[in-house]
Amino acid sequence: MRKVCFVLTAACIGLVLFALGPPEAKTASIKLTYSNFFPPAHIQSQLVDSWCKEVETRTKGRVSIKHYPGQTLTKAAECYEGVVKGRSDLGLSALSYTSDRFPVMGTVDLPLGYTSGKVATAVANEVYRKFRPKELSDTRVMYLHAHGPALINTRGKAVKRLEDMRGLRLRTTGAAAQVITALGGMAVSAPMPECHQLIRSGKADGSTHPVESLKGWKLAEVENYLTAAYSIAYTTTFFVVMNKEKWEALPQDIKVIFEEINNEWLLQHGEAWDTSDMEGMQFFLAHGGQLIGLESSEAARWKAAIAPIIDGYGKSLDEKGLKGEEIVNFTINTLNNMQ
Repeated sequence: MRKVCFVLTAACIGLVLFALGPPEAKTASIKLTYSNFFPPAHIQSQLVDSWCKEVETRTKGRVSIKHYPGQTLTKAAECYEGVVKGRSDLGLSALSYTSDRFPVMGTVDLPLGYTSGKVATAVANEVYRKFRPKELSDTRVMYLHAHGPALINTRGKAVKRLEDMRGLRLRTTGAAAQVITALGGMAVSAPMPECHQLIRSGKADGSTHPVESLKGWKLAEVENYLTAAYSIAYTTTFFVVMNKEKWEALPQDIKVIFEEINNEWLLQHGEAWDTSDMEGMQFFLAHGGQLIGLESSEAARWKAAIAPIIDGYGKSLDEKGLKGEEIVNFTINTLNNMQ
């Protein structure tokens, strides 16, 4: 009797297994690396952390991403090329750190009078969607974002009039170097991670950057004057890109999840720039910093001084075989419609 029961039980188990079908093979985990130049505690690095976790959550662990902040995997100026060559699978840095490489997107960084990071981020993504520039075709663009208005920050000398800019050495990047020169200053080209030491050592008299950097990069420790020249405020566009081969190898359903998260996070980055600008101002004032405004007539003088830069940029795009006038006008009109 026991033998019969055993046989029947085994047979039942076999029927159940047959009904369930063969066991599914466990999906292999996709492991990616992400290089980012912002320091770990910076709000932008925190957003990268949350983006990576969201990807892992929504893919139910099928994708995991190792985040390397603070230039620990690739330097800020090497990040984009690092993604192209597979030194990292994903990367975040500023397009202006290799500005000649991204002429179309460089239009967004012109001194057009930006007022917020949220608007600048929207403009950057609209320009990209409109023109789909070939300069970014060697990676898969996740999304772009851009900081709030970059202003004049100095140490030891207040800038109240255009004449006060003469001879000042200000750290900056990309097309903003032309802005400093047009205003009478001297541009010191360097990425943000080098800014604090340049000013502290006396190799630069200040820098142009968004207000958030006064806290995010601790620049309120070395700068004590902020000139709110909003009429010429520029932005800096940041990329989040993936190695093209890595992207193409992803399953289609994973790609859809990435795109959904990207659309959500680009908005969060824009909002974070504005929130951190407010925190940066509070940090600056708490450290004894002085805010200097410009009267309308003085602001108009500054705007007139940099006008040739905007006109000249369109012509430089034409010389590269690009639609300079169309790109510049689209960028300006998009900004004006959003502000």
